[in-house]
Amino acid sequence: MGQTDFMFDYDSNELCFVAESPVHGRGLFARHDIPANTRIGHYDGPQTPENGMYVLWVEEGADGDNAEDDDNTWIGYEGENELRFLNHAKRPNAEMDGLDLYACRDIIAGEEITIDYGEEFETADA
Repeated sequence: MGQTDFMFDYDSNELCFVAESPVHGRGLFARHDIPANTRIGHYDGPQTPENGMYVLWVEEGADGDNAEDDDNTWIGYEGENELRFLNHAKRPNAEMDGLDLYACRDIIAGEEITIDYGEEFETADA
């Protein structure tokens, strides 16, 4: 467990919890059955210009929203809550909408909640 892990509470989300993962290190798991389209949580943390293990990169438009346009920039957020433990899957059961995490299908209690990190991760991982 990293030194900064002691600074944060990873047991405050009613829908999920952190535990050892068969995918990698620790992961995020469903406490209860979670129906598709349910908002699971919000990725909390400050903006950062540097990449890291717990950094989520969000594409934001020139107008400050997540709308797709030609002037998009990528903003990094250093995770400080349980969502920082989301692991990658090619066939995920959840997806990010900006900094909010939603179930993209029904997730059963005890199942690891995963997202697709994207094409750059797939290329780097190959």
